[in-house]
Amino acid sequence: MKFSMIIEVQISSPNASLERQAFHDCLEQAILADELGYHCIWAVEHHGLLEYSHCSAPEIFLSFVAARTKRIRIGHGVTLTPHRYNHPIRVAERVATLDILSDGRVNWGSGKSMTPVEQGAFEVDKEHLEGQWRDAIQMIPQMWGSDVFEWNSPYYQIPPTQIIPKPVQRPHPPLFSACSRHETVLQAGQLGIGALNFVTGSEENLVQRMAAYRQAISEVTASQRRVNNHYACTPTSIVLDDDRKACEHGFRGARFFAEELTFYFGSGLRPLGPLDVNRDALTSAELRKAMDGRGTPGASLQSVTGDPVAARETVSRFVDHGVDELILIMQLGTVPHAIVLESIRTFGEKVMPHFS
Repeated sequence: MKFSMIIEVQISSPNASLERQAFHDCLEQAILADELGYHCIWAVEHHGLLEYSHCSAPEIFLSFVAARTKRIRIGHGVTLTPHRYNHPIRVAERVATLDILSDGRVNWGSGKSMTPVEQGAFEVDKEHLEGQWRDAIQMIPQMWGSDVFEWNSPYYQIPPTQIIPKPVQRPHPPLFSACSRHETVLQAGQLGIGALNFVTGSEENLVQRMAAYRQAISEVTASQRRVNNHYACTPTSIVLDDDRKACEHGFRGARFFAEELTFYFGSGLRPLGPLDVNRDALTSAELRKAMDGRGTPGASLQSVTGDPVAARETVSRFVDHGVDELILIMQLGTVPHAIVLESIRTFGEKVMPHFS
């Protein structure tokens, strides 16, 4: 089991000062994760999703992480690859450059973005979204492996071109896809790439998705592309020695995260300004219900929250089902930076060693 973190740069009720501080805080969190032996720092790419994610230029943030760390891998989770967001040639160039400067530490994930905010801002043609993404996920590894690259499809017509530079990792950095539904998990397996599951439901749901993924990827034949049989989940997480304190911060942050996610990804709206979500502390009854629900039959696997004992019990459920990597969401909009640092250290020192 590998343990990583993903950075959204979440900010509740942001202003210019809080935004500036949040970026520096996220960098400090990444440096601490490197010191403690975490596997990877992943960063999202989102545009215009006020509060939910201010990480609109992950290639710049991750370059800072690479420069300030020594061992931890650097993950795009994910780059938006339909060309209205990022032309595939530019993605290939940027990822290869980061791979060179990080001495081969890059993981590259690709996604489409299903939010009306981002699709509208970049004038994305929904009819071509899937086709452009499928072309990009096939084109970019070929760009890295070809002296001269060309492509001709309904979505891209690229004349013979030398795509430079080339990444350090050969044949290329590991490939991943953002997955939020059973269909996209299956698609990742069919394409022979890693699955980044940004929403995790019940244990039964996890088992079904993993079985579909493993079966699909087992049928992938060798090609120019490196097959990456890797299934990751992204639960929210706050782990502290004090179980109640961890739950107070962790479940409040998880609720903020989930409600913001629903607004931007599930409402079909293009909201402006701070969202109408619950930012308050949980009531005593709400907190007790959330704490008591951990580890019960059929309990959600959307959170690894509590003291080290509780965290180890939840992580064991992922391990038992063969999950390859947990990408923890600790940087949550309502959780103070000091608590995030404490959680990173507590998890790194008192949970990770039990699964090494």
